[in-house]
This record gives sequence, C-alpha cells and structure tokens, in this order.
Amino acid sequence: MRLRICAVGRLRAGPEKTLIDDYLNRFDRTGRALGLGPVEVVEVDDRKGGGMAGEAALLRKAIPAGAVICTLDERGKVMSSPDFAEKIAGWRDMGRGDLALVIGGADGIDPALRAEADFSLSFGKMVWPHMLVRVMLAEQLYRGATILAGGPYHRV
Repeated sequence: MRLRICAVGRLRAGPEKTLIDDYLNRFDRTGRALGLGPVEVVEVDDRKGGGMAGEAALLRKAIPAGAVICTLDERGKVMSSPDFAEKIAGWRDMGRGDLALVIGGADGIDPALRAEADFSLSFGKMVWPHMLVRVMLAEQLYRGATILAGGPYHRV
C-alpha cells in the first residue's frame, strides 16, 4: 500500500524537514517488506486565498483516486501507536492500494473534506503546528512499521 502525506503549506529546509526525511526513509526501508510504502509527500499552497475551501480543493487533487482518506484533526480518534499500526495494516490487508494522510492549514481541514474521510486521527486534544504534525506523523509511521515487523524500536 502506497502512502501519501497531503499537506497544506511548504516545509523549508531545517530541523523539521531533516527529521521528517529521516523517519520517512526509515519507514520506506522497514515498510517495504511489509507491503507498505513508499511514502510520498505532496504539499499544496492556496495562493489564491480561498481559505479552507480552497485548500480542500487542492488537497482533493493531491489524494489518489480510491485512496483511504485519513485526516489529521483534533476531533479525530486518539489511538495508541500499536492501534495505529494495526489500522494501517488492516487497510493494507483489505487490499487498499493507497492511503492519503491529510494535514490541513492553519485553520484546519474544511468540514466537507473532513466528512469525506474514511478515518480521522488526533494526536491529542491540543492543536499542533502543521510542521510538527508532519514530524509526529512521520515518526508514527516508522514506529508503526517497526511494530508490525516485530522490531525493538517500540517499547512498552
């Protein structure tokens, strides 16, 4: 199953980008044997100022046809890392070819796009800056792959 992180905003070079690249490279190496990956990051920018609706239109274009849509949203489900890993494995095992992980802009994800999602994930009740959400998501993808592979990275 291919994964695509669809995110509003451009991430410049810096510590967040370095962390994301490192975790996604680790995920690609670990996930390959599990039928997961590669991960592609698609960034969209609403240069016309269409707000959440404009961002949603751009995000929809970035989502592969037929993909499982998982939004990252404060109203989503809070899960443990093993549960998140099993959720991804479940979609893979159902034969889903693509998973789109959607990160909105400063105002969040348009309610209409949220309603189209198959699943919504929350990293807690706090709101996080999109660049930190990307880092946390990349780390959780890698952690999930190591959990599914039975590796030592995730300790309970």
